[in-house]
Amino acid sequence: MEGIELLNFQIISNVGDAKSFLFEALKAAREERFEDAEKFIKDAENSLGKAHEIHVDLLQQETQGEPIEISLLLMHAEDQMMSTEMLRDVTNEMLLVHKKYSNVNKE
Repeated sequence: MEGIELLNFQIISNVGDAKSFLFEALKAAREERFEDAEKFIKDAENSLGKAHEIHVDLLQQETQGEPIEISLLLMHAEDQMMSTEMLRDVTNEMLLVHKKYSNVNKE
C-alpha cells in the first residue's frame, strides 16, 4: 500500500485513536476522574493533530495542481475526522458539566 491510499489509512488510524481517547475521557469524567479525562482529551487532540497534518498535505497537493483522486476511502477518512472533531467538542462540554455537578468540588 502506498500513496494516497496509505495517507487515507493514516488519517483513519489517527482519528480512530482520537475517538478511543475521547470515549475514555467521557468514562473518566463520569467517574469524576477529571485529571484523567483532561489527559485523554489532550491525547485525542494529539492524534487529531496528526490526522490534520496529513489532511493538510493532501489539500496542499491539490492546490499545487496535483489532482487528488476522490475515493470512497478519502471520503470515509474525512467523515471520520469530522465526526471525531464533533465528539471532541461534545466531550469537552460533558467534562465541564460533570465538573459543575460533581461532588468532588463540593466538600
